[in-house]
Amino acid sequence: MNPRNDTEISEFLLLGFSEERALQPLIFGLFLSMYLTTVFGNLLIILAVSSDSHLHTPMYFFLSNLSFVDICLTSTTIPKMLWNIQTQSKVITYEVCITQMYFFVLFAVLDSFLLTVMAYDRFVAICHPLHYTVIISPRLCALLVLVSWVMSALHSLLESSMVLRLSFCTDWHIPHFFCELNQMVQLPCSDTFPNNMVMCFAAVLLGVGSLTGILYSYSKIVSSIYGISSSQGRYKALSTCASHVSVVSLFYCTSLGVYMSSAATHSSHSNAKASVMYTVVTPMLNPFIYSLRNKDIKRALKMFLGRATLKGHEVLSLKKCP
Repeated sequence: MNPRNDTEISEFLLLGFSEERALQPLIFGLFLSMYLTTVFGNLLIILAVSSDSHLHTPMYFFLSNLSFVDICLTSTTIPKMLWNIQTQSKVITYEVCITQMYFFVLFAVLDSFLLTVMAYDRFVAICHPLHYTVIISPRLCALLVLVSWVMSALHSLLESSMVLRLSFCTDWHIPHFFCELNQMVQLPCSDTFPNNMVMCFAAVLLGVGSLTGILYSYSKIVSSIYGISSSQGRYKALSTCASHVSVVSLFYCTSLGVYMSSAATHSSHSNAKASVMYTVVTPMLNPFIYSLRNKDIKRALKMFLGRATLKGHEVLSLKKCP
């Protein structure tokens, strides 16, 4: 794949959220705090799941993968934005821009796939509890995650390759804080009809397909829950799905909200601000959603932090010894 198109363009300008210099320190501090919270929160989920043998189950295996993808998703965009603010530069090279776009699409689509896989896991756990361990085997878990990665990588490669064929003439300004695919396709002076067709087809096939799978799974789950005779059993079944439903609602509602607002308004800065909800806020809130309502995660986090604190005290004690 040729990393450059046939134009002389070597860089783009990321316009970000505001041109006012006085707001740049505030934006820097806000996004730095959100980024650190996202990385720290999701990393704690991964460490808690990996360190507690009671959490070595399919549900938490998928959750740790989701946390890893959320870290990667925010790391694709935020560090570059923070660096540009710190250096008071808006420049991003052509190669870095294409690379950033590729990995952002990869991890965003992978997020959607993993949420769909997690919905299927809850469907089997509630609707077919006696056959759960047989159906959701370790081999199937690994296969589902692998297929999600491969499909996301191929889709992102297709979208990036379609952008590489475009010619950029004079408009090198991207009204966003990162190289977002939809914004990139609006810049070229060449024909972007094939790009728009691929984007629409991918949105229907991947986005709508994933959401349909999630809604179908939960329609079956709700039907099964209503068939449970005891109220305690219904509550227990609902509690296992509450966190996932919250994360799915947050991810899809914010994503759909951004694209609906972009279709309704021509304000690029408004679209950039709205996209913060699913690019930054959603990955930041996911660890809190899963940990606040999940007793197993809370217990694992307390045990992990307790062991880490104990090891820290032991190291300090050894250093003090003559």
